[in-house]
Amino acid sequence: MEFFGIHSLRKTLAHWIPPGFRKISPVFDPSLAGRSGLVSESIHRSLKQGIHLPEHKDETCGLPIRQFPFTPLIILPMVQHAGVPSQIVVREGQEVERGQLLATAGGYLSVPQHAPVSGIVQKIGHVPTISGKMVQGIYLKTFPFSSQEVVEGKPIDAETATRAEILQSIQNAGIVGLGGAAFPTHAKLKIPAGKHCDVVILNGIECEPYLTTDHRVMLEQADDIMRGIRYLLKATDARQVIIAIGGNKPDAASHLATKIPNGEPVSIRMIPVKYPQGAEKMLVTALLGYEVPSGKLPIEVGAVVINVATAAEIGRLLPHGRGIQERVITITGPGVKKKGNYLMPIGTPLRFVLEQVGVEDNSSLVCMGGPMMGVAVSNLDISITKGTSGILVFTGNADNPADKIYPCIHCGACVAACPMSLDPAKLGILAKFAAYDDMAEKYNLMDCFECGACAYVCPSHIPLVHYFKLSKNRVKKRSMAKTMHDSSG
Repeated sequence: MEFFGIHSLRKTLAHWIPPGFRKISPVFDPSLAGRSGLVSESIHRSLKQGIHLPEHKDETCGLPIRQFPFTPLIILPMVQHAGVPSQIVVREGQEVERGQLLATAGGYLSVPQHAPVSGIVQKIGHVPTISGKMVQGIYLKTFPFSSQEVVEGKPIDAETATRAEILQSIQNAGIVGLGGAAFPTHAKLKIPAGKHCDVVILNGIECEPYLTTDHRVMLEQADDIMRGIRYLLKATDARQVIIAIGGNKPDAASHLATKIPNGEPVSIRMIPVKYPQGAEKMLVTALLGYEVPSGKLPIEVGAVVINVATAAEIGRLLPHGRGIQERVITITGPGVKKKGNYLMPIGTPLRFVLEQVGVEDNSSLVCMGGPMMGVAVSNLDISITKGTSGILVFTGNADNPADKIYPCIHCGACVAACPMSLDPAKLGILAKFAAYDDMAEKYNLMDCFECGACAYVCPSHIPLVHYFKLSKNRVKKRSMAKTMHDSSG
């Protein structure tokens, strides 16, 4: 089996996902609608732009979470999150227990790493990552006959702990955003001076095709989510929590509604299915009616957005003082034989994963994450990280017709699709001429969050998101160089 790697999936998505989609109305159990006013069937405000995508969730949304086999060798990179790499505190040859601290946070914007298995540190050195870079990491050999029980730590009680203690415990647990961004959760929950959090939004939209991780977490880990909410309310001093759920998940909404404790300021809102409705700025607008200012975060309008799986991890780990060692991942796609939602140790090599689930002989593309914002894999020796929400395997001919790029025909489809109301066509032209300053200053390049909607609808197969990623990197490098020059002068 041979795979071809590309840096951006959006330009080929039309090939992998056929036209047409299944529209689902936000159906809800009327008997739950009167539960202390906690449930709302739908939201009047929805994403004005965006696109409708085929969902391809039916094959896994009904499959319960299963424990994935333990790999003989864990490969644990120290760069699994936004910010500073973790600092290794173990040595080669050292035996460790599952859940034991392997690396401390490298700074405030960093998190520790914990042992995903009981085993022995075989090697400390460079490990491959999905970006192509080699980073510092740990090779951990699994003890084959271990019970793999997780070590207990110092429990944190949501009722008695202070806000600072909860934030520190979240960092100590190594928790990051499990929706894909992997931003350290404690930093996201720390409210800046002069700001106030009125509402915490739990994001259960999961609008990427194929992925059903959050759906299953809401169905199977509802108690953990509710415990996590208590920690979130205390950490942010918010007055209420809104659980936002996509209209294609009425069972999750019904189930969570039965779990809300009486008197808790928690409500559930169902939002019509559209991509990328799950983006946090889009979600804030749909729920609260506020537009987050350009270049700002939701806290500017009194909101903090947290993924439902992240909330579940907070509720699962903090009462035991444990660190995160595993996460739920959807493994699916036309090329996967044993599709499902799996609870998988972090650091499990991708090659081992594919061997366990089985792939079709004509598999030609592996993607980490969803097909819109995920990344095509060119090296099967990389491992699962905290930010990995899914693994997709596609079949077909590597000579994809969508690889041929044609000139822009100025149809305006990308402009109509962009959820941030940008002009992707103009930005694409400026990118070709390396007009990065104009892109950032005149056309708000940095507001693009690379959802891929523009590239998906482009009839010329122009890899717009790829252009924008490169341009944003150039803008950031220029800004850093200017800052360093000004400080040295």
